[in-house]
Amino acid sequence: MIIRNYFKLAFGLVVGAVVLNSCVQDDDWDTPPVNCNNKFAAPTKTMAEVAAMAPSSGAYTFDAKDGDIIIDGYVVSSDEFGNFYKTISFQDRPENPSVGLQIEVDRASNYADLPVGSHIRLKLNGLKIAKDRGVIKIGSEDPTYTIGRIPSSLAGRYFSGVCGGNGLEVATIKPLELPSLKAAMSDKYLNMLVSVPDVQFADSVIKPVVQTFAQVNADGSRQDTDRKIEDKAGGNTVIRTSGYASFAARTLPTGSGVATFVVSKYNKNYQMIVRNENDLAFTGERFSGSTTPAPNPTPSPTDSAPPKGSANVTYPSVINETFEGFSPINLEVFTNYINDAVVGNRYWQLKSYNKNQYIQMSANAGTGNYHTYFVVPVNFTPGKKLSFNVNVGYYKGDGLKVYYSTDYKPMGDMTQAKLTDITSSFTLPKAPATGYGTLGSAGSYTTPASLSGNGFIIFKYEGNGSGVTTTYQIDDIKYE
Repeated sequence: MIIRNYFKLAFGLVVGAVVLNSCVQDDDWDTPPVNCNNKFAAPTKTMAEVAAMAPSSGAYTFDAKDGDIIIDGYVVSSDEFGNFYKTISFQDRPENPSVGLQIEVDRASNYADLPVGSHIRLKLNGLKIAKDRGVIKIGSEDPTYTIGRIPSSLAGRYFSGVCGGNGLEVATIKPLELPSLKAAMSDKYLNMLVSVPDVQFADSVIKPVVQTFAQVNADGSRQDTDRKIEDKAGGNTVIRTSGYASFAARTLPTGSGVATFVVSKYNKNYQMIVRNENDLAFTGERFSGSTTPAPNPTPSPTDSAPPKGSANVTYPSVINETFEGFSPINLEVFTNYINDAVVGNRYWQLKSYNKNQYIQMSANAGTGNYHTYFVVPVNFTPGKKLSFNVNVGYYKGDGLKVYYSTDYKPMGDMTQAKLTDITSSFTLPKAPATGYGTLGSAGSYTTPASLSGNGFIIFKYEGNGSGVTTTYQIDDIKYE
């Protein structure tokens, strides 16, 4: 274990007074040592003992009657790049940890005082511990939440850096090496820094368009996003990136390699959190042959959610689709169109309201990711315009994109097609947050001189049951 000393004040680290003699007799003298003292006494319990005090429901308050409850730990998270916010993950040892915990504090830029590896000491009397949405957390009383954030002004009352002789003691954290993503998805590793070899982002977020770490909306705003990763052993999970992370708008690395992350969880779903993009050392070639089926396999009779439609399509030069000629409601197969649930098992469906029919897609009340494409064959003619009407319900993030493609194979593998994003040509609603709006024009896209001949207009819905769940309705698709 490598220990470094930082000469700084860290949440109450006490630096001793230094007395300098104004008259130095010897020309060869050293700078007098700077001494520090710990704010809290030695630990009275292990982190494992404290973790075991979290009740199965509700919260436990560390009371004065328990005597001083003091624990030590080492910081493994960092909010320097914005992917952690007002929370600190710490584990009991710099190497080969046995337990991790999380403390909630209403303070940003904690990395400036407590960088990764900081040896910290917590006096828990007056705080609470609870299992909150799958993760054991320590924090303060809150009228709304099971565990609240410790006010910044009171942080020094409860935790402090540990003195290393002449400053904050900072250890080099060695990630706990695990053999697979499946192994990492265990509650015993929550809030620990771990690493897994032979990991890459799944094809579903790399092809046909390389996604960014977090979704970037049309107005430039960004939102928290899960991106699927997989390993050679056939396991998969997600990397969770905050919309406020400094690297949120950067594209995902397309290679493979070692993934280092803090293990976290939201209810029953594991989500891995990186401190910054350098935690993903994906510098090797992508691998194939995983025991897990590809996220978007070439359609086959065994595909659990194969494309619906026909490979024998026509390419009209004029389109005026009102969806009034289709039935019944909830229909998922549309003559001359292709409905492809590339990720997840939900399709665009025929719906009706006030005697008007349209197609609709949503991730509401779903589980996991949904990437579903509605494909409209067309004969492109320079100068002609594409337009459609759109409506949203219960808006919770942007989930609709519009593309065109000239090399997609009807009923084939969407991930192998080149898609050109034309979403920015349209104005898509971002309201209402509750209830439904009304169908209205999304604007139009004019076919450029460089685009002609047979091709496809593609509407892609991208959502997640615990993220973007906005419902989209599309009607009156016109190309004229």
